Amino acid sequence: MGLRDKISNFLLRQVEKRGWFEDVFSTTIRYGGRYVNDENILESSDVYELLQDISNQMMLADIVVEDENGEEVNDHFAVRVLKNPNNYLTGAEFLKLMTNTYLLQGEAFPVLNGNELHLATNIYTELDDQLVEHFKVNGNEIPQFMIRHIKNIGTNHLNGVGILQLGKNTLEGVMSAEKVLTDKYSKGGLLAFLLKLDAHINPQNAAQSKLINAVLDQLEAIDESHTVKMIPLGKGYEIETMQSPIQDEKILAYLNVYKKDLGKFLGINVETYQALLKTDIEKAMMYLHNKAVRPIMKNFEDHLSLLFFGPKSGKRIKFKINILDFVPYSTKTNIGYNIVRTGITSPDNVAEMLGFPRQNTPETQAIYISNDLSKIGEKKATDNSLQADYLKGGDGNENKGNEDI
Repeated sequence: MGLRDKISNFLLRQVEKRGWFEDVFSTTIRYGGRYVNDENILESSDVYELLQDISNQMMLADIVVEDENGEEVNDHFAVRVLKNPNNYLTGAEFLKLMTNTYLLQGEAFPVLNGNELHLATNIYTELDDQLVEHFKVNGNEIPQFMIRHIKNIGTNHLNGVGILQLGKNTLEGVMSAEKVLTDKYSKGGLLAFLLKLDAHINPQNAAQSKLINAVLDQLEAIDESHTVKMIPLGKGYEIETMQSPIQDEKILAYLNVYKKDLGKFLGINVETYQALLKTDIEKAMMYLHNKAVRPIMKNFEDHLSLLFFGPKSGKRIKFKINILDFVPYSTKTNIGYNIVRTGITSPDNVAEMLGFPRQNTPETQAIYISNDLSKIGEKKATDNSLQADYLKGGDGNENKGNEDI
């Protein structure tokens, strides 16, 4: 065995002793020296923004339990668990985490342990001869009734696919380009200095070495962009600035093309979504909801229903999102105005007066008054309208008095 192999094996043994060798290479994807995993992928602002928009809609959903007839079941055990899944996550945080994990890794594993709900990691799955799925963590099997395998399904019946797999090449390129630009400007533009000498550099020349070290000390002391250093040089010496070889325009052009592709792996067209955000937020949220959020909701509902109730129950977990949470106040005002405007034409006599057709229903033919639309004919004798009679000199029993006369 050569010296190189001996050194390599020694280093490998040292790495294995540190305990994180398997973790690093089992939880990351390595391409071209750039690590892409479910944590540093959020360094990309575009990926983070898209994940936030999708998971925030899921986070704002109200969770209910419906029976066989579609009626909501009040104060159900499953709802209480989903609202308070464990002692380290709230219900909203759990739902957001499960959505992000599902989108990035392509699958999520909720585990129901009594009255606690957790997200399991490092799960190994396999199908037996009876096509029954088994789940193992560190060799220990988890009972099937306690866990569900929520998959962002592609063409594999056993595993889902997430953006880490679908967009690995695009992500690696985008993140590397972003990192290059960030490093360039965080390090002052990657400026370098070249000290030119007319004479050969002689390591034995003490005076020459002293001058070079002095120049290096002066340059390394420049820590702010507005700092100016005066470096006097002797004859035969010259300092030249070398600009960074990184070309911003080319990198930005690359990012402008490939960043838009990232949204496709999350189920939306970034250009369409961003254009709608500029013109109509409600349409943008509905676009995101229909293209990305609704399929996730359906998948989560199916798996959580089976997790809590089993395959034979008619009960079902449902996510309900009020899309008005995502529209501006002015839009809500317009909606309220339209409702009021429609209400004005509900009574037939008013509709006819305003030029609308009569509906000729018992409800539209009744005469309503007050904010709660109570019928005049159903007003009780205890109504405040009696006070008006007394103010006019009546006693509230005019009809009775006429009968006596």
